[in-house]
Amino acid sequence: MYEVEGERAQQRNSNAPPTGKWTTGLYDCFDDKGNCCFTWCCPRLAFGRNAEIIDQGRTSATCARLIFCGLGCFGLGCLYSYKFRIKLRSLYNLPEEPCSDCCVHYCCLVCAICQEHRELKNRGLDPSLGWKANEERMMKKANLEAPRVASAMTR
Repeated sequence: MYEVEGERAQQRNSNAPPTGKWTTGLYDCFDDKGNCCFTWCCPRLAFGRNAEIIDQGRTSATCARLIFCGLGCFGLGCLYSYKFRIKLRSLYNLPEEPCSDCCVHYCCLVCAICQEHRELKNRGLDPSLGWKANEERMMKKANLEAPRVASAMTR
């Protein structure tokens, strides 16, 4: 019985991106041109939005943006931002690629922020809405699902 329920759960979530694998590459920035342009022009704002979603509202976008900006004045913004990449990877069991998270944020900060935004979007979260709005969307979606009915016993 448990095996059948497990198979059904997999079938229901077959549209969800697989855990353990990034949905886009680090340099696929032009897959979402709007996000790419926004992140290139306003990396602090883009990072703050991502950080709020990744930290599930515990860190506000404004707070993350101000810390990132303050450290960025000394060229140390990546020492704060890479920690959110680690959190994102742990949420979805993503591999640390193409190199360490700190190195990715130090060498390719804008590409990393773009990739993290795309990852959140591909997994059903919209960083531009903020955590509360995403949380409400998830609750509504959960409430709209039909209740699970146990299958009848057969011989």
